[in-house]
Amino acid sequence: MVIVILDFTTAAADRAAALTQLDSEHDEIRALPGNLAYRVYASRHDDTAVTLVHEWADEQSLAGYLRSDSFARSGRVIRPLMTGTPLSRRFRADLLETVA
Repeated sequence: MVIVILDFTTAAADRAAALTQLDSEHDEIRALPGNLAYRVYASRHDDTAVTLVHEWADEQSLAGYLRSDSFARSGRVIRPLMTGTPLSRRFRADLLETVA
């Protein structure tokens, strides 16, 4: 599994537009082959910070997302809103267990 965590900031007045864009892509991204999760978070401590966490079955699935129209659309909308350099971290992970 590949887990991606993207952190970025916008102006406080622009954060809602960034969140709306990410939320608008949810269903399309969740339908992509290999997508296991897609979650968008607005910081509760900083009115400019956004975090996107998504999980992929494998690196090929992530690569498909990075080539997708959804990824391109979000980049066109969100990149101009960013106030700093985004930080994207990608992790290879093994699921130990799911606890309910």
